[in-house]
Amino acid sequence: MSRNDEIASVLEEFADLLEAKGVEYKPTAYRRAAENVRDHPAPVEGLAGEGEAALEEIDRVGEAIASKIVEYVRTGSIAELEELREELPVDMTALTRVEGVGPKTVGTLYEELGITTLDELEAAAEAGEIREIKGFGAKTEENVLENVPFARKAQERDRLGDARPVADAALSYLADREAVTKLEVCGSIRRWRDTIGDVDVLVASDDREAVVEALVDWPEADATIEAGTNKASVRANGLRVDLRVVAIEEFGAALQYFTGSRDHNIAVRNRAIDRGLKVNEYGVFDVSDVDDPDAGQRVGDRVAGETETGVYDALEMAWIPPELRENTGEVAAAAEDRLPDLLEEGDVRGDLHTHTDWSDGDYTIAEMVEAAAERGYDYHAVTDHASGPGIVGGVGLDADELAEQAEAVSAVREEASIDVLHGVEANVDADGGLSTDADVLADLDIVIASPHSGLGSDEGATERLVRAIEHPAVDVLGHPTGRIINGRPGLSLDFDRIGEAAAREGVAVEVNANPARLDANGEAVRAVIEAGATIAIDTDAHSPRELEHVRYGVHTARRGWAERADVINTRSAEELRAFLEA
Repeated sequence: MSRNDEIASVLEEFADLLEAKGVEYKPTAYRRAAENVRDHPAPVEGLAGEGEAALEEIDRVGEAIASKIVEYVRTGSIAELEELREELPVDMTALTRVEGVGPKTVGTLYEELGITTLDELEAAAEAGEIREIKGFGAKTEENVLENVPFARKAQERDRLGDARPVADAALSYLADREAVTKLEVCGSIRRWRDTIGDVDVLVASDDREAVVEALVDWPEADATIEAGTNKASVRANGLRVDLRVVAIEEFGAALQYFTGSRDHNIAVRNRAIDRGLKVNEYGVFDVSDVDDPDAGQRVGDRVAGETETGVYDALEMAWIPPELRENTGEVAAAAEDRLPDLLEEGDVRGDLHTHTDWSDGDYTIAEMVEAAAERGYDYHAVTDHASGPGIVGGVGLDADELAEQAEAVSAVREEASIDVLHGVEANVDADGGLSTDADVLADLDIVIASPHSGLGSDEGATERLVRAIEHPAVDVLGHPTGRIINGRPGLSLDFDRIGEAAAREGVAVEVNANPARLDANGEAVRAVIEAGATIAIDTDAHSPRELEHVRYGVHTARRGWAERADVINTRSAEELRAFLEA
């Protein structure tokens, strides 16, 4: 986590606690300031060192918030925030993971029932105490009982988007240590799963103790959990980072083994056994002439182990990209030389789902387009929210506002170095219709149809989205399940049917690359592609910085065996427009 992120998170906590206390206006101010602090290109810590006036140059950071940032940077805490924490000693993160429970509800629950934890919340609901609170009732209580288990489970794993920056920071730090010969992350984070348990780092070195000592001394480590001769665990940004140091000749085998998944490794191990080989974290060993192959981990003649490619070669297989290692056919495909030629991050040529300050973004059309051009994109789509249900704060655009925005987009297009498309993110209503009139949609370059409301029931959900796909104006089905990872489960959909409808109607299914969404996920992507449909990888960016999230979408699509040709925004601007106009 960068210092800007850290400071932004503190401001967001401030906002939550203020909202829980019933304070008006200030929570919104703190959240908007937090967004701009997080996105600010310069280190905010440095600006704080220059004083409050320097911080006030950041949009939405006024004198009061600037003074608190300075206080935090200089002392490591904010007195007013500490007072709020004492007044509201609640596990805000855990409690607000319960669908429908926001900071204000947390404040009321604490004030009325003294609830501070998930366990206490569940117990109060089971005892029928929540329904007795004015303004709550039996439905609120039922919602709590239904969603507490999901919230509790969400605590067990962290979002990939929270963990990957920590992993990248650890890799960058260790790569500069003289004792490190090779290094890589492994485990579920290397497979780009949407959630992870711990950050696992593997290092090859001849000086294991020096590497362990280096991790313990890592400036971003908040605490040392354990440290041995070839292993160490530290806590960084709330995440456990586990280090394992191995011999150079065993690095490839260890990388394959610790990347997993468990089911993939079992399939690989069985293939080795069929060939008189043994594969484990120490290498691949020929045990065909060994009486007892299980007599030790390194029994037999080592035939591979230094590189991961060598491990797969020894088993007569192509190297398998980590995203595919889930035992869903990749072992057979690797043995038969029919693995997909997976999409690469650099293949994406533009973003088709972004927001500006016309709806709930904080940056102008021109600023977002400029950021896209700086990324080397060929095109960029402006797709602010349409008015309709499920849009927080009522920031959606009506027909007149969309017409006005079209003129603004046209003006930016004339000055831009890349193609600029004008579209909208329309809302899929409960019946599968759209919140915006068809004649308005027909004038736009691109229409994304996304569910934002009615996400609590799976009944008829697939039919609802199929009807949206069949709308003549729709080009992309946006974040189809509506899930928020560790926040809400989203709709349960039949993606075979979604894919069939999308293929028939010429509609792309979105992989929303926002790390809180990653929707559709890899399994859904594979079903959609196998049905003959295409996908779009979009960031849903509300700021220039969020355009960087595209990598999460690419790797999610790779988990679905996606190739470049499966993705509409890997195409040229002319090819993309042909798809949209078909």
